[in-house]
Amino acid sequence: MNRPKSVERAQVRVAQTQQNHIGFTIRAFVRLEVHYQKTGLSWFEAKASIVREAIRQYLTQPDLILNPTT
Repeated sequence: MNRPKSVERAQVRVAQTQQNHIGFTIRAFVRLEVHYQKTGLSWFEAKASIVREAIRQYLTQPDLILNPTT
């Protein structure tokens, strides 16, 4: 069976883990597509808003304090 090279480069080696990764990837794709259909926001805009909100929440109430390395 020929698989796309991106699947071969996944950092998982166990078959079940690869199947889980592929399944979650498809689920994320479908959820972004449904979100696009409901809101009209592109995938890029939707992903960017999720990341922005996560950063905003972290900056207002950090769960993990990172120590400087230098």
